Amino acid sequence: MREICRGLLFPEGPVAMQDGSILLVEIERGTLTRVDAAGERTIVAHCGGGPNGAALGPDGRMYICNNGGFIWTKNGPFNRPGETLPDNYVGGSIQSVNLEDGMVHSIYTECDGEPLKGPNDIVFDRQGGFYFTDLGKRRGRQIDRGSIFYAKIDGSMIIELIHPFDTPNGIGLSPDEKTLYVAETNAARLWAFDIESPGVLKKNGPSLFWPGRLLHKFNGYERLDSLAVDAEGNVVVATLGTGCVTAIAPSGEVRARVPVPEFDLMVTNVCFGGPELRTAYITSSGLGRLYAFEWHCPGLPLNFLNT
Repeated sequence: MREICRGLLFPEGPVAMQDGSILLVEIERGTLTRVDAAGERTIVAHCGGGPNGAALGPDGRMYICNNGGFIWTKNGPFNRPGETLPDNYVGGSIQSVNLEDGMVHSIYTECDGEPLKGPNDIVFDRQGGFYFTDLGKRRGRQIDRGSIFYAKIDGSMIIELIHPFDTPNGIGLSPDEKTLYVAETNAARLWAFDIESPGVLKKNGPSLFWPGRLLHKFNGYERLDSLAVDAEGNVVVATLGTGCVTAIAPSGEVRARVPVPEFDLMVTNVCFGGPELRTAYITSSGLGRLYAFEWHCPGLPLNFLNT
C-alpha cells in the first residue's frame, strides 16, 4: 500500500477520475479537492457545511451529500467529528458541482417537508437516479434517526424509501443493480435490500416493517463507514475502529481484511480506479491521508464514470 498524500482535512468520498486524479471531499475544509498522481492538491469547489459522499452524475457534474458540518475534536493524533452541532449548521443538502467552474448548486434540502439532517453517501443507478443515505446529526445526548432516499438530479423527485434507519452510512449497488447495500455505522451491520424497480424496494425482508436482509454482522468494537463494490460482487466496506477495509462476499462471509500502513481509527472510504480498475483508493481520514493499493480483481465500473 502506498501513500499518495497527507495533510488532508478529514478526506472522504473519493472518486477516481479518468485522468488518474482523485476527486475527494475534505469535510473539515468544506471543499471538493483534486489530488493528482503526485499528491498535489487543487481546490475544485467550496461547498460549505460538510461535504461528504460524492458521485459523478450523468450530466458530468459531481453530486455531493452535504452533512451540514461538524464541530471537530482531537483524540490523540486522530481528528474526528465531535458530538455537537456547529453554530452555522442550517441542515443537510444534496449539491451539484460544475467541475469546469466550481459553481455549487443546492438541489434538495428536504423531502415532503422534512429537512435533510446529515446526508452521507450516494450512488447512481443506470437510469441516472441516485440513492443516498441520511445518517442524521448528533446533538450531545441526542441523535437523529436516519433514512434512505432515492432522487433525480433535476430536482423533480425525492422519495424516502426507509425510515427510521439508525446511522445508515455507506451505500452501493450490486453488479446487476438488483440489490442495494447499506452499511449501518453504530451497529456494524451490512444490509442488503432487493430492488423491484429504480427507487422501489421489495418488501420481502424478515418482517413486515423492515425490507432488508442482514448480509453480515461485524464483531467487537467495529463500526462501518462508506463502501464500494468490486466486479466479483464483494462489498468492500471501510471499517472504523480497526483501521481497515473489509471485503464481504455476496453470500455474507468475510473475503479479506486490509489494514492501512499506520493505524487510524477513522478509515472511512474506498473507491476503485487506475488501469482496469484494479487500484483501490482508501481515505484514512483521522490522519488526513490518501492511500492506494492493488486489489485482487477489478472494481465495479461506476455508472457515468468508469465506462
